[in-house]
Amino acid sequence: MKIYIGCDHAGYEMKAAVKELLESKGHTVEDMGGDGGRVDYPVIAKKVGKAVVSDEGSRGILICGTGIGMSLAANKIKGIRAALCADHFSAKYTRLHNDANIMCMGARTLGIGVALELTELFVDTPFEGGRHATRVDLIREMEEEF
Repeated sequence: MKIYIGCDHAGYEMKAAVKELLESKGHTVEDMGGDGGRVDYPVIAKKVGKAVVSDEGSRGILICGTGIGMSLAANKIKGIRAALCADHFSAKYTRLHNDANIMCMGARTLGIGVALELTELFVDTPFEGGRHATRVDLIREMEEEF
């Protein structure tokens, strides 16, 4: 799977660990920025979001201090369903029920070990479809309306 990843200055260490895990599992990872120096999270969220939207079947991972800023910014991009995940249940069910294509995490709120586990759940869990597809379609309709 192709995974686009990015972070702000707070998430650099976690991004490096997540990237290493994904590559060790055979995924193609494209680092979209955040090199440890100061960077504004909306810039990185935009890069990752645009890449995910234009590359069908890909996913994204965004990391900032809390994950909140990245999720707010990424969700402004038409076609992105970014979910802030801080626990195993959310990481799994945002894929099963919401077909989220970007997972956001907080480097200051999660340990790296948990972040790696959440990453595996997010990447390995398929979209369940069925009644949930109807709901995802309703989200797409809202994007068109507003």
